[in-house]
Amino acid sequence: MLIKRIYDVLFNTFGPQYWWPGDTLLEIAIGAILTQNTAWANVEKAINNLKKEGLLSIDKLLAIDNETLKKLIRPAGFYNQKSERLKEFLIWLKEKGGCLTNINESTEDLRKELLSIKGIGPETADSILLYAMNRPVFVVDAYTKRVLSRHNIIDRKADYHEVQNLFVNNLPRDLNLYKEYHALLVKLGKTYCKKNQPLCEACPLTEVFLID
Repeated sequence: MLIKRIYDVLFNTFGPQYWWPGDTLLEIAIGAILTQNTAWANVEKAINNLKKEGLLSIDKLLAIDNETLKKLIRPAGFYNQKSERLKEFLIWLKEKGGCLTNINESTEDLRKELLSIKGIGPETADSILLYAMNRPVFVVDAYTKRVLSRHNIIDRKADYHEVQNLFVNNLPRDLNLYKEYHALLVKLGKTYCKKNQPLCEACPLTEVFLID
């Protein structure tokens, strides 16, 4: 099975990725929102600002004024929009009881609710579900699409759900597998399958696609 074979090669090449980084599940969820349209290094700066102020809690973040929040998360870019998204998410989470892993609703219903929050799209919603809420939902990002399209596994115009279903239909529904596979594709994209000047000859997936 091609999808599983790709995973095996990537895992043997890179090893476990220990992704998504964060000291708490709330921090992971916040990171998923802040990482939209920016590099992770910038997200780390924004999260560190929140940590220095001792604000990584639902109540404390909801209590501070918007201008202060914007200033603290400024390194992550688009801070006007992201401050609004963050607060709307936190309001929703507080209404659910405040514990990311103790919400008695189906994954499908939670996904719909997350997508109803202004500014949260499929990738962000699924990242929160997978990494912060421990729900087995496969996350698709730009790295995933780039790797698969370059190897003609998907069409370049394939939408999010088409790509997601490719993994869901060809893998066991396993939380840790989904986490690791997504992280490994990110690692591959950053290391070899770069947006510009990809290192195709050195890519570990060459062994998969050179098999007769």
